[in-house]
Amino acid sequence: PARERWGRGWSRRAAPGARGGKGSPCASVSPGSKPRSRSILQSLFCCLCRDEGEPCTGTTGAPLLVEENGALPKAAVKHLLPEIKPQDASKLCVVIDLDETLVHSSFKPVNNADFIIPVEIDGIMHQVYVLKRPHVDEFLQRMGELFECVLFTASLAKYADPVADLLDKWGAFRARLFRESCVFHRGNYVKDLSRLGRDLRRIIIVDNSPASYIFHPDNAVPVASWFDNMADTELLDLLPFFERLSKVEDVYAVLKKQRTNS
Repeated sequence: PARERWGRGWSRRAAPGARGGKGSPCASVSPGSKPRSRSILQSLFCCLCRDEGEPCTGTTGAPLLVEENGALPKAAVKHLLPEIKPQDASKLCVVIDLDETLVHSSFKPVNNADFIIPVEIDGIMHQVYVLKRPHVDEFLQRMGELFECVLFTASLAKYADPVADLLDKWGAFRARLFRESCVFHRGNYVKDLSRLGRDLRRIIIVDNSPASYIFHPDNAVPVASWFDNMADTELLDLLPFFERLSKVEDVYAVLKKQRTNS
């Protein structure tokens, strides 16, 4: 069955809130790296912070802080997405992560980088080397046809926006959300799907980090983290499942069945 080929994401279910959900470019830093390098990496890409309960430094656009139970202050609650477009009115909303889901990025030069993104950090220009996950082009093109797709990343816009410009040649992403749209909860940047302004029964999140969707695990299609395995077929193998999922009215029953079978 298809799920046996692409079941890595479903089977590697880390404990909710586990630290280490995002390997991201932090994983490319060796244990002997200088703290300064690690700080730069964390401030730009990572969705996990150094100290529990303390937001990362170097961010632009602070995420919302939430209560211990995950509740947002009422005054802070507003929809993150604009009103749905008529052509998407009948489609499910799919929230798609960036780092380690669609691409892997690093400050370390790689010969086979698909993109090289210049990013200014603290007045210094850095080159970010970006690798595309295998079959990401086919995946995004088809997902953009089937769903109202939203890019939602815990990375900063000054890195993620240029990557999305180069990655999404088909206009699959109807909107892009960055770190400032996350909520900061127990040391993690969490993507609170209830703030999107869409019916939760019609939202799916595709992400390699369980910590990112800790508020809404029943809406998740988990994927295995990707770094540089060019034989990876996860995105391609997911497409038949999404073809079927695009036809349902309520995602919860289908996703629950998939988790049970996996």
